Amino acid sequence: MAWNEPGDNGQRNPWGKKSPGGGKAPNLDQLLKNVRNRLGRLGGGSGGIVTIVLALLIAWMLLSSYTIINTSQNGVVLRLGQYSRTLGPGFHFKLPAPIETVSKVETTRVRAMVDQVRMLTSDENIIAVNFNVQYQVSDARKYLFSTNDPDDTLKQAAEAAVRSVVGAHSMDDILTSPGEDVVAAAVPAGAASSIAKPAPAPVASKASGDQDRVTLQQQTREALQRTLDGYDAGLVVTDVSFQNVSPPDEVKAAFDDVNAAREDKQSAVNKAYAYANQVIPQATGEASRILAKAAGDKAERVARATGDAERFNLLLTEYKAAPAVTRQRLWLETMEEVMARNTKVVDGSDGRNIINLPGAAPSAPVSAGVSVTGDANGQEKQP
Repeated sequence: MAWNEPGDNGQRNPWGKKSPGGGKAPNLDQLLKNVRNRLGRLGGGSGGIVTIVLALLIAWMLLSSYTIINTSQNGVVLRLGQYSRTLGPGFHFKLPAPIETVSKVETTRVRAMVDQVRMLTSDENIIAVNFNVQYQVSDARKYLFSTNDPDDTLKQAAEAAVRSVVGAHSMDDILTSPGEDVVAAAVPAGAASSIAKPAPAPVASKASGDQDRVTLQQQTREALQRTLDGYDAGLVVTDVSFQNVSPPDEVKAAFDDVNAAREDKQSAVNKAYAYANQVIPQATGEASRILAKAAGDKAERVARATGDAERFNLLLTEYKAAPAVTRQRLWLETMEEVMARNTKVVDGSDGRNIINLPGAAPSAPVSAGVSVTGDANGQEKQP
């Protein structure tokens, strides 16, 4: 017969054992009553109560007499509410609570704080700065007991540091990119004196030198750390960064117009410098060419004059030695030079015999009775 068929098999179970109490389900009220009876017998006398108290006391002492500190934590032990010691990572014994309590503080976790402040710059312009501060707990005891709310203290100190550092500079110092002030570096050093540079704008005048954003962040971090050290807050600042530095929305349109005008000005200045860099080398090269040509002409003229003077001195010496011969030779050389540049006709026979000498074609009519012939190659022709 199957175990779940009707009949007397209700006292059986699938494993062949009889269910306690027959076919009836256990009574919950009866179970609770049995437990109360047993507890009543245990604490029925003074010895039973003492046993319960001692058991609870021992369990409480065992559970509250040690603590485990994680590797990223430090534990600050308070004995009756007063600082006792600081525990490092690991397993530690202590007096049971409430005699000694342990407050665990995360010391290796990098915490972050993000905030925005509006302030006036040194030139009385409104600017909004979104900044981020990352910090860690350097001393768990100071972190817990030096200030009421160390995180809020850091927030207030960070805002004060940002105001003191950023507010000491003008808006142009804060918002102008570092590359705008190095345009003049593109001008050649030798040509710098010959270029008319524009008058320096207020952007270029800085009381303490150019300050880029990285320097401002570094100054803010140092100022914030000095403040926290003065408060003895037990915090160390690892980084300060400016997420966004811009004018407020109320004046953003006007600032954009000013920024666009500054960019147009910078573009015009860059074009002027580019034109100067193109024209100045050409002018410099032309001047060098003229100077070189002048020097060459000077050397040529000096050499020619020196040679003429030497030649004249030689002729003078020859003339003093034989004046008549020298005069004749000079006359012949002069006539040779003159006749070499003109058409030459020699007639020694009353027109019957014509000797044609090399020369150019006549440029004017020849008188009657005289024939002048010649070709371009200077060859003689017979009539």
